[in-house]
Amino acid sequence: MVREERLQLILKQLSKENKVRLEQLSILLNVSEDTVRRDIKVLGSQGLLKEVRGGALANSPSPHHYRDREKYDLGQKQAVALKALSFLRDGHVVFFDGGTSVVALAACLPKNLKITVVTNSFPVVSVLEDHPNVEVIFAGGRLCKVSFTAIGEDAINTLKSVRADICFLGVCSIHHVIGITAKDYEDAQIKKIMIAQALKTVALSTIEKTSTAEAFCIGPVTDLDTILTEADPHHTALQVYRELGIEIL
Repeated sequence: MVREERLQLILKQLSKENKVRLEQLSILLNVSEDTVRRDIKVLGSQGLLKEVRGGALANSPSPHHYRDREKYDLGQKQAVALKALSFLRDGHVVFFDGGTSVVALAACLPKNLKITVVTNSFPVVSVLEDHPNVEVIFAGGRLCKVSFTAIGEDAINTLKSVRADICFLGVCSIHHVIGITAKDYEDAQIKKIMIAQALKTVALSTIEKTSTAEAFCIGPVTDLDTILTEADPHHTALQVYRELGIEIL
């Protein structure tokens, strides 16, 4: 079997299970583990998977650019956003990050809800500009044109000056061992500060983002108090997070 055929089979296997192991692939492809390791390195250099000890993990399936993400999995994001509403009370100060699931949450906030939203997301600000009872504090800085968010020192300093009741985090990837990860370094830094400055962190995620990983670490999965997905809370893919003490809804 030539390399290109092996690479395609590795990606096919990864799409089925979100992870592959060297030993498993060695048997499947009838080659040595060293050969499989080299194949995985090739795919990793192309950004098609995340290399880990003993194998590889799938990348997050969601697109990178905001314009592509905002049209992706709309029904699932709406379901997750509606679950998130139950955490909000009048008087809360909350962080909204730049995730499209969080934008969906902003769009469905009740008109009588009185909260303060602190965000670095231009789309969140745009959604909330006409909300009659939501105060908005924008953590401004340098514009990231991929995510439509403010990044950099100015944004971070604003976030550090706030002690929020809840951080709503639109996550890119969650893995029970590797943790919470992001596609961009500066996005990861913003999310890390939001988690540190909040009393409670609620992750908004579709089920397909679990057991995936990206390059930039935000923190251990145990930084999350709650994970909200569109799936049944007892879905087998979520059991490992429940066993770590994370609330699953």
